[in-house]
Amino acid sequence: MADPDKAILTVAEMYRADQAAIADGVPGERLMEAAGKAVADAIIERWPPRSLSVLCGPGNNGGDGFVVARLLADAGWPVRVGLLGSRDKLKGDAGINAGRWTGSVEALSPKLLDGAELVVDALFGAGLARALDGMAAETVRAIGERGIESVAVDVPSGVHGDSGAVLGVAAQARLTVTFFGRKPGHLLYPGRGLCGELLVADIGIPDEILDEIGPSQFVNGPDRWLNLFPWPSPEMHKYSRGHALIVGGARMTGAARMAAQAARRAGAGVVTVLAPPSATLIYRTALVGALHAVLDGSEELSVHLSDSRAHAALIGPGNGVTEETKANVIAALGTKKPVVLDADALTVFGDDPAALFAAIAGPCLLTPHEGEFLGLFGDVGGAGKLSRARAAAERSGAVVLLKGPDTVIAAPDGRAAICGNAPPELATAGAGDVLAGFAVALLAQGMPVFEAGCAAAWLHGEAAAAFGPGLIAEDIAESLPEILRRLQAKCGG
Repeated sequence: MADPDKAILTVAEMYRADQAAIADGVPGERLMEAAGKAVADAIIERWPPRSLSVLCGPGNNGGDGFVVARLLADAGWPVRVGLLGSRDKLKGDAGINAGRWTGSVEALSPKLLDGAELVVDALFGAGLARALDGMAAETVRAIGERGIESVAVDVPSGVHGDSGAVLGVAAQARLTVTFFGRKPGHLLYPGRGLCGELLVADIGIPDEILDEIGPSQFVNGPDRWLNLFPWPSPEMHKYSRGHALIVGGARMTGAARMAAQAARRAGAGVVTVLAPPSATLIYRTALVGALHAVLDGSEELSVHLSDSRAHAALIGPGNGVTEETKANVIAALGTKKPVVLDADALTVFGDDPAALFAAIAGPCLLTPHEGEFLGLFGDVGGAGKLSRARAAAERSGAVVLLKGPDTVIAAPDGRAAICGNAPPELATAGAGDVLAGFAVALLAQGMPVFEAGCAAAWLHGEAAAAFGPGLIAEDIAESLPEILRRLQAKCGG
């Protein structure tokens, strides 16, 4: 059964979940009451009674707000309610709950914030599809300008539920309470940064409905790939644990060196660095535990990868944006062995992405940052990091790991994961090289490419968070063993 705590539901999937629950006999009125009660309970747990303004919108999000207002007023809180639109135009369950509110209802305006010590933002939920304007925009803007603590119902009003984009304006929430499952906008910036603490509340939608919907995106975590993680077994030797080949550059040698060290920490039994003749001495001196070979042309790379003991290759870190790098990529992809392409191996195809995509015939992981992504894919997929990564994976035929504070991993078949564990300290030179090293090691050990990308990204974030302030790229791989020990303990090893 799918895990509601890790599932991510698009706005359309959440609508389907609501409708399926109602069709299964759970009244919409009961769902709305449960949603409002979850918000009210969360507020009572976090704040003592104080002057509260509840801002209600013209749809079901506003109906949730009326439930919150009633329950908190019954608990002794001083509550003011403002409504965008007229009360008599509220329909369905929202109309029912507006009718249960016996207090006054004021027209929505910034005046509702006068004297408020806490605001409940129940104007618009995740389904908002246009920019806030008029009085709604003025009131939301005033929340931020006045610095009033805000509790958002579903999402902060103005945040697009599927992309995390801000539609016009949105206010920073101290707490966001959503229902049944996270939405992409809770995990993708800038929406993620506006949600504050995120609470996913159970409102009575049966868990079985999640299986019926079958969402193809999830919060990245070990529960999705730990059963495929390549732990060593007693009968293994160094080559059976996985042999990763890493192409090193002639000038920026630090990138491949960090990737090689990371690959070794992530379990590759053998790591061989292939480098131009002019740089061989540097790699041999700096990487005592790796093997080394001279790489003088893409034909030699094909020969190395054709060896049955070679399992995966990483090309790009510090390689240079050259025809030689391009030739190495084409040669590696031609072997149909697993390949990770990062940095210069992506940039070099900026003038001819189609040539890269046409060459992808085997397992391939692309690890672009935003600039490299735009160079290869432009504005494919439209708005939203999740949709862009998915469209790029479908176009290229590769798994795409689109890096950032909200890294997305997307497969050509539509599966996608969003990472939520990357600390800000990862914004440091060389961190991407370490991530690529983790990924090629997992591929070399036989992990499927999508799961390898997910595992590498998660381990990367966990190791960085474990080290904490003062992190530099070299620290990430050194912090990995403790994370692996924790994972192994979960497996009973």
